[in-house]
Amino acid sequence: MRFTLLLLAALMLAGCAPMNIGRITADPSRFQNKTVRVSGTVTNSVGVMGKGGYQIEDESGRIYVISGKGVPSRGSRVTVTGRVSAGVEVLGTPVGVTIREQSHKVE
Repeated sequence: MRFTLLLLAALMLAGCAPMNIGRITADPSRFQNKTVRVSGTVTNSVGVMGKGGYQIEDESGRIYVISGKGVPSRGSRVTVTGRVSAGVEVLGTPVGVTIREQSHKVE
């Protein structure tokens, strides 16, 4: 019983850790419409009236984040939770794989 509880706790903690961006962009169909958590540095951001988008990068790659809750400024370190979408276009320009933000935290 004790071993089972320890194993369950370890699995839950492993699920809480941020995922590498490169893992998502390498196989977007695997993560399509799934909720993920990533951490990285904001390399570009655009916002108007509390909505917008930004790009973050980690050691494995870059990904765009679409936000309806405001955007962090360039250079900020953030952790983002959201759903993966592939084949997204913004203003007619394809941006590829994105995360539709549910929340973000500036570190």
